[in-house]
Amino acid sequence: MSKFTSLFPAAFFSLLLPGVALAKNPQPLAVANYKAPIKLACVGDSITQGVGAAGGMSWPDQLGKLLGDKWEVKNFGVSGTTLLQSGDNPYQKQGAFQQAKECAPDVVVIVLGTNDTKPQNWKNKEHFVADYMDLISQFAKLPSKPRVFIGYPPYIAGDGNFGINEAATKEEIPLLDQVAKTTQSGVIDVHGALVGKDALIPDKVHPNTQGATEIAKAVCMGLTGKLPAPPAAK
Repeated sequence: MSKFTSLFPAAFFSLLLPGVALAKNPQPLAVANYKAPIKLACVGDSITQGVGAAGGMSWPDQLGKLLGDKWEVKNFGVSGTTLLQSGDNPYQKQGAFQQAKECAPDVVVIVLGTNDTKPQNWKNKEHFVADYMDLISQFAKLPSKPRVFIGYPPYIAGDGNFGINEAATKEEIPLLDQVAKTTQSGVIDVHGALVGKDALIPDKVHPNTQGATEIAKAVCMGLTGKLPAPPAAK
C-alpha cells in the first residue's frame, strides 16, 4: 500500500471513475479558533520564492502583510521545482520541503505545477495525481495536522517560456480538483487571479510585484474568506 492510499483509502478509488464532477472545498479557516499565531507554510517553485517580484515582495511576503499579526507566514518556495517526483527537479527532494514540515505548520498552501508543464516533465502526467496526493500525505502525517490548500498554478501569458505553457497548466486544474476532493483540501484559484493580466507577467511566466500582489490577495481570500479593510484615509 502506498503512502497516500493508506491515508485516503476509499476516496482514492473515486479517481478511477472518469467524467465525475468533483466539488471543491472552499471553506476558509475559522481564524478565531487559533489561540497562538497561525503558522503558514507556503510551498512552491520560483513564483512562490519571489522570482520576478521586487526583493521582499514575493506573494508570501505580501500575504503576511495582508493577514497581519495573527499569522506567521514562511516561504518555502524553491526555483525550478516540480510536483512530479519523476520531474527534472522534484520539490520533495529539496531541503525546503523538510524545513516546511519541521516548522510544524497549522496551514499549508501549495502552489506547484508550473514547471511540470515542461514537455520533459508533462510526459509523465499520469503520475501527477498520485504524486500530489503523496505530497499532501506528508503534511497530513505531521503532529500539527495542518489544513492544506491547493493553489491552481498561475496563469501563463502567451506561449510562455522555458517550455512552460498554458495548455498543460489548464490540464492540471481538473486533476487538482480531484486531489482536493479526495484529500478534503481547500482550493485557491491562483490561476484565475492573473488571467488576462499579461502585463503583470513580463517574461510570460513569473509575475512582477503587482502580479504577486494579485496572488497574495487570492490566497488571503481563500484562507480567510475576506480581504483586510484598506487603511483609513488620514
